[in-house]
Amino acid sequence: MTSAIAEILDGAAPSVYLYGSCVMDDFRLGWSDIDILVLTEKKITEEQAARLVTLRQTMLAREPDDPYYRSFEGGMLTLKSFLDGSPDRVVCWGTSGERVTDAYRFDSFCMYELLHFGRLLCGADVRAALTPPSYSDLRRDVRRHFESIRMYGSTTGRSLYTFGWLLDIARGIYTLRTGEVLPKTLAGERALEDGICPVPEALTLALDVRRNPALFAREDVAARVDTLGPDIQRFADVLEEELRRADAR
Repeated sequence: MTSAIAEILDGAAPSVYLYGSCVMDDFRLGWSDIDILVLTEKKITEEQAARLVTLRQTMLAREPDDPYYRSFEGGMLTLKSFLDGSPDRVVCWGTSGERVTDAYRFDSFCMYELLHFGRLLCGADVRAALTPPSYSDLRRDVRRHFESIRMYGSTTGRSLYTFGWLLDIARGIYTLRTGEVLPKTLAGERALEDGICPVPEALTLALDVRRNPALFAREDVAARVDTLGPDIQRFADVLEEELRRADAR
C-alpha cells in the first residue's frame, strides 16, 4: 500500500506514517483499522486524488483474498494544511467510505500516537514540525468522547463496536489520570486490575471480543450488546467524575 501511494504521489514528496493500534501492539483483524497519515510537500493534484480515493478498492480487486486492504483508514494532504488548517485537496479514507474534501481533522489522541509510537514508512520525517498535544488538548477530546458516549451509548444496536465504548471509557480515565495514551486493550486491562469499572463482567467481555472479534459470531455474545447500554452509562459515570476532578485541577 505504501509503495502504491508513493508511486501515485511521485513528485509531491510524500511522508507516509503508520500509527494507532498497528504500532501499539493492539491490532485485531476484524475490529481494528490500519491508520495511516500521508503528508506531502506539494499539493495533491486532481488526477492523483482521483487515483488515491479508490486505491483501496483497486488493491483489493487485484488481490481479492487479502484481508487487510479494506482496513486502511487515514488522510492525505499537504503538511502546510495539516499544520495550519488551511483548505487543501484532501483524500480521506474512512469506515463509511472515501472522499476528496478540503480539510482533515486529527484529534489529540491521534497526534499523541503519531508522535510517540508512529512509524515512518516512506519519505522524510516531518514530525519535528508538529506540536505535541497538551494535557488540556487530551482532556478536551476525552470530554468529546464522553459526550458521544452519553448521546449514543444508551441505546445500543447489535454492533461489534458497541463494546468499544467501554474500552474508550477506560482509556479516557487513564489519560485524565496520567496525561498519557494507552492502547485500548491495555487500558481496559488496567481498569479491571484497578477495580474502577462498576460492571467488570461487561468490560471483561469487551476485552475478550477485542482480543478475538470472531467471538461476536456467537449468538449469546451478539445478544449481550442489546443490554449493554446501562453498563456503558454506569462506567461513563466514573469517567464523568474523573472529568470533574481534571477540570478542578
